[in-house]
Amino acid sequence: MVDATHSGNETADAAPSRSLKARLLPVFAVVILAAAAWFGWRYWTEGRFMVTTDDAYVQADSARVAARVEGYVAELPVAENQHVAAGDVLVRLEDDDYRNALETARSRFSTADATLARIDAQITAAEASVEQARAQRQSAQAQLTNAQSSAERAQSLFDRQATAKADLDRANEELSTAKANLASAEAAISSAEAQVAVLRAQREESEGDRRQLELAVDQAQRDLDRTVLRAPFDGVLANRAVEVGDLVSPGSQLAALVPDDGLYIEANYKETQMPGVVPGAVVHITFDALPDHEFEGRVTSAAPATGSVFSLLPAENATGNFTKVVQRVPVRISIPDDALATGALRGGLSAVVSVDRRTAE
Repeated sequence: MVDATHSGNETADAAPSRSLKARLLPVFAVVILAAAAWFGWRYWTEGRFMVTTDDAYVQADSARVAARVEGYVAELPVAENQHVAAGDVLVRLEDDDYRNALETARSRFSTADATLARIDAQITAAEASVEQARAQRQSAQAQLTNAQSSAERAQSLFDRQATAKADLDRANEELSTAKANLASAEAAISSAEAQVAVLRAQREESEGDRRQLELAVDQAQRDLDRTVLRAPFDGVLANRAVEVGDLVSPGSQLAALVPDDGLYIEANYKETQMPGVVPGAVVHITFDALPDHEFEGRVTSAAPATGSVFSLLPAENATGNFTKVVQRVPVRISIPDDALATGALRGGLSAVVSVDRRTAE
């Protein structure tokens, strides 16, 4: 009697359970079909047009802060990872030697001006000597003309026996003296003109020396200015590799400056995915650092060759042990302003990008 009652209770409990499953199965089926329909609709209307890769990273074209002159580091006004504005001092080197070099160059340059002033005065005096010599030549020419007339007159009188031979000799002597004076005057003119030419040549030479000294002053000023390294643009100072007291040489990298607006994404797409990945196409972007946000960027450019071509050791496929490997093409994608405004993006962060092929121009 007890066993029959217990069996009846189990049968009664099983019946509602089967009834509940029977009611839930259609619900589950509807949910599964709805989900499948939704995903299918998403794929058909959008997903099949998306070219997605997770081989994408935030990049930044940082600038190398390098010394252009040699010197000891005197001051580091900016700390590591500190934001700076364009023109802010990043590194200051000791400048005593460069200031002395500038003063020396300026002193030599000032003496060059004095030399040119002296030569100009000498040229003025030499030109005055030329004018004086020309005046003396005119006087000698007049004396020669007078002496020739006197000699001709004396000769005529002597021929007519109207004067003594001594008078004729005296007139000829005066003529010879006048000719010699004219020749001396002409020689004086040539000498004075030659002196002017020499002085002008010296002035041109001094002008060249002055130009060299002027360039030396300019170079000394440049070297002095280069003891102060300033930020070329707004950004964040990173990777500082120098401390106060270090001796730096020209070309040595002291730090890196990452620009505020220089971030972009470099996505490495498979060569089989490249159709439709063209400049101007819309890109849906998600960052691992911002998992709950999706942003919209655009393809700006694609590399002219695969990444392996630009590698340090390009693959050598002309061998007997060839294995085909799908190549990847670097694609640059712009980051929208709203993503940059979050301040969460850094160079090297990971991203997932999907290019909408429907927007390819």
